[in-house]
Amino acid sequence: MTLRAALAPLVAGSTWRRGVFLLLGGVLALPYGLLAATFASLLTDSQIPRPLVFVLLVIALLIAGVPLLLGGSRALEIAAVRALLGVDLPEPAPGHRGDRETRLRSALWIATHLIVGGLVMVALVSALPMALAFIAQQFGVGAALSDRERFGPLDGRDSGWLTLTGVALLVGLGYAVAGLGALAASMAPVLLGPAPAERIAALEARAARLAERNRLARELHDSVGHALTVATLQAGAARQVLDTDPEFVRRALTAIEDVGRTAMDELDHVLGLLRENGSDPSVAAPQRTLADLDRLVTDARATGLAVHAHRAGDPARVPAAVSREGYRIVQEGLTNAARYGHGPVTLRLDLHPDALELELVNAVGRPARADPGRGGRGLDGMRERVLLLGGRLSVGPDGDRWLIRARLPYEDNP
Repeated sequence: MTLRAALAPLVAGSTWRRGVFLLLGGVLALPYGLLAATFASLLTDSQIPRPLVFVLLVIALLIAGVPLLLGGSRALEIAAVRALLGVDLPEPAPGHRGDRETRLRSALWIATHLIVGGLVMVALVSALPMALAFIAQQFGVGAALSDRERFGPLDGRDSGWLTLTGVALLVGLGYAVAGLGALAASMAPVLLGPAPAERIAALEARAARLAERNRLARELHDSVGHALTVATLQAGAARQVLDTDPEFVRRALTAIEDVGRTAMDELDHVLGLLRENGSDPSVAAPQRTLADLDRLVTDARATGLAVHAHRAGDPARVPAAVSREGYRIVQEGLTNAARYGHGPVTLRLDLHPDALELELVNAVGRPARADPGRGGRGLDGMRERVLLLGGRLSVGPDGDRWLIRARLPYEDNP
């Protein structure tokens, strides 16, 4: 081992940060040290009744032990470990109360931190001035004060040995801090790490965030994709009859304007959710539901797509979540029919007391793929929507037709 490698722990920034962490434990241990000194003085005082001292001691121990078991103390220790020891511990799960094992592990960590930190502080307060005084002896500073003193086998006249002893004390203290800091960094995940219940809560929170991201991705794909499809088809049809049918061009431009505004509103809604700025974007941009189905069919027909819609039941009785997802499934089906289909689309919507059943059928414009289980993002989004609601989806070629059939169960609204 080279000299540079041997001295590396003494000059490493991690050693200094870990030293601060240990000294923080020493600072927190000061009230406990004062309390111990006070009771030691009371126990040696014969004028104070011993039973009274023991009763006060029990009460003081109970009060002193409470902070070791608090969840806030554990959270503070985790923050200190992350900042000073460089250990990537997860934050405590919000709203989750730690179990007994977690509290005991946390109490053991805090007690060890206070004890070791107190010892490091005592060593620093006593050894550092002594080491500096020994080193100063070599340069004649303060020699008159220590000429008559003895330090073990050494006295004030052994200035060279005293200097070496002072340097050894400083180096030993540095290595002790580095070693204790490294030990604390290795033990922190064991004593402050999350309990199984906290790990499960963290996984559930992560799954919820991923599900929300996927939902927003589906919203963007369906709404913006539908708007672009309608606008593209309308623009293409208008270009073909630009000189012969100005009235159709006017209607096409109006449809493009309307669908563009709708897409912008929905885009603002999704971006507002992504920003998480504390506002409620749903107030300004409500989600589309089956109540907006007539408008959706009208937009599809405006592209030149023939849509035969049949609906049985009252959309108001369908729960909001099912109504929103049903609308998006129909929207994606009409978008795909406009882009890839051929001929009219038949849409059937049956609103039963316990389920929403929908079916879209249209002729395909080219030979159907042999593997109906694979598709693009739109079909994947349909499957995810149906899966989240516990329903069933059948999508794929049926002879020379393309068939989408979905069933979304729910509890009937009174």
